[in-house]
Amino acid sequence: MKPDIEPLLTEPPSAAGAPAGSHLVDAGLRRGVLPTAELMAQAIANIAPSAVVAFIPAAIYTTATNGTWLSFLFATIVILAVGYCVAQFAKRRATAGSLYSYASYGLGPLGAYITGVTLVIGCFGIAAGSLSGCVSYFILLLDQIGISLSGLGAQIVLVILIGSLATLLTIRGIRISARTALVLELVSITIITFVLIFALLKHPGGVFDKQQITFDGVAGGGIATGMVLAILGFVGFSSADALGREARDPFKAIPRAIMFSALGVGLLYVFASYAQVTLLGEKLDGNFAPMDQIAVNAGMPSWFKPILTFGITASFFAVVVAPINVIGRIVYVMGKEGVAPDALGRTHGEHLTPHRAILVIAPLVLLVDIVLYVAGASMDEVLVWVDTFGTYGYMIAYAVLAIATPVFLKGIGARSSLVTLAATVAVLAMAYVFYKNVYPVPEFPLNVIPYIFLAVVAGALLWYAHLKRNRPHAVAAIGTLETDVLDNI
Repeated sequence: MKPDIEPLLTEPPSAAGAPAGSHLVDAGLRRGVLPTAELMAQAIANIAPSAVVAFIPAAIYTTATNGTWLSFLFATIVILAVGYCVAQFAKRRATAGSLYSYASYGLGPLGAYITGVTLVIGCFGIAAGSLSGCVSYFILLLDQIGISLSGLGAQIVLVILIGSLATLLTIRGIRISARTALVLELVSITIITFVLIFALLKHPGGVFDKQQITFDGVAGGGIATGMVLAILGFVGFSSADALGREARDPFKAIPRAIMFSALGVGLLYVFASYAQVTLLGEKLDGNFAPMDQIAVNAGMPSWFKPILTFGITASFFAVVVAPINVIGRIVYVMGKEGVAPDALGRTHGEHLTPHRAILVIAPLVLLVDIVLYVAGASMDEVLVWVDTFGTYGYMIAYAVLAIATPVFLKGIGARSSLVTLAATVAVLAMAYVFYKNVYPVPEFPLNVIPYIFLAVVAGALLWYAHLKRNRPHAVAAIGTLETDVLDNI
């Protein structure tokens, strides 16, 4: 574990501890501009709860049936355990490096590097997958209002337009991107919640579903299997931790944003899954447009369908913006430390955002979707495949961070049995989720995605070995830059 020292915060990049040969002055990230509400917006936008509600309960119902809501409830507990681990760092460290910087205080440079790389993979995959989801639902929205748009060319143009807009928002400023995400998610969550409550009040069987409350026909194994997908519905929930340098009162605001967003989204999932099973029953099994069916069954007017579709489209767009924000900041910190090219560790002179890192990563996000479209994949297939790839990254990052937490607390004399319990739950849950995604072996191409992920991580580890051999100062700097330390710990 590294010494608990105050990092170098005010010296320019050419100061002591910075990568050798760096001479460009960095304006730095904007400080103290984000209130708690906008931090929560970043966290919730990265989860994309409206998009999750539109897809995942139907998939979980296949195994969990009337216990679908329990799968979400237990998944919420697991995510709160992960969040509690993250909060131990967030209330003592304010950083732009997210889990990457946190892990360095418990597991040193290698643990931090693995966490950072896998987290970047996670954010990248979720951004690219959600971009495809946004394109798919936007085309559906246009069709519902009488504008027909189809074909490979249209898909590519929309990827470029929507992806470019998301990139522009992240470069223009963290406040504008966070506020955009907040508005879009509030709109989409409000629309979906309204539909579910309206449908429940009109449901002939009433609000209370005895079969769900008594767990009729529910098998414990089905609930556990359903938890795999339920946990995947939370990935990215801790993304507010990448805004530590830009948050107001970060040592209080970020832990609150992480825990409250996880709890709030978890309660939404439990309610939405309970409502969908109540309203559709066995018809939910394999139904990939349950919200449309619920709206029709409730007798909602035809003009409301585009509004519902807009809500889901907006949610997907918000989750394109949020992960790019996180990637930009992690790569920015890596650039300042010399782990990534030095030029990436610079912010925009006017907007004070990590524009160079964003402009390197964001086009790759667009390119993944375009290449897969050209190869013949559908928009929904790209959504599933690339999101799955990204989810592996999040799981590894969460597990490594959980392992680092009790080590970190022991090092500062703040041991906690509750933290140890939370870390154990987090690690075991992530291991279980990973296992259930690779065995039984899924069909192609899902069966090869874990190996693509491992190959990318292996390549990143080779780069780490190169750095350790040729640029040891960069490895030693991991976690020491762009981090504020709370003195009273």
